[in-house]
Amino acid sequence: MLIKSSMKIVISILVISGFVLARAQMGTSKPAQTAAPGSTKSEQSAAPAGKDHPEENYVIGDGDVLGINVWKEQELTGPIPVRLDGKISLPLIGEIQASGRTPTQLKNDITDKLRAYLSAPDVTVTVLQMNSQKFNILGRVSKPGSYPLSATTTVLDGIAAAGGFLDFAKQKGVYILRKNSEGRMTRIAFNYKDVIRGNHPEENIQLRPDDTIVVP
Repeated sequence: MLIKSSMKIVISILVISGFVLARAQMGTSKPAQTAAPGSTKSEQSAAPAGKDHPEENYVIGDGDVLGINVWKEQELTGPIPVRLDGKISLPLIGEIQASGRTPTQLKNDITDKLRAYLSAPDVTVTVLQMNSQKFNILGRVSKPGSYPLSATTTVLDGIAAAGGFLDFAKQKGVYILRKNSEGRMTRIAFNYKDVIRGNHPEENIQLRPDDTIVVP
């Protein structure tokens, strides 16, 4: 009986020691990172894509309307059309070349010239109307063709400008043809039915110069 009792005590000590050792190992190990459903490790590690700002790279053209704002200088602030010779006129500095410049470049040009009259000119330049640029809309719409592009024209705006859809237009199959930076044509889907119901509003993108809306 004494031998059996001693064996039971030894076995109990071994079991308890094994349990304590296992808990210690679990406490020092790092939990495994799990991927989100449907994602890959490369997708998780990738930084989010930044938003592009097409107006920053927009090249001003004849007929465009610019919004010029000089802080605390009301006479230098307001909408100004770009003349057919590509220039605009401002008080104090007179004529300045606008066509062929980006809004940022023109802002810097105006700022440099105003330094002769103002101690610290704060200038902003925005494109209010892109009259020198156009977008196209083709297919089953009332008035297909080319239309002036404003800084805020969306796909819905483009469809409205063309008079809306004709009968049997595939409103779920509309797409936009856009030339990418490599000069290749890309296709951007636009489901009209979804967008007007409030679904996927991100599809109602702002149009860029020479975009073509196709309504099959």
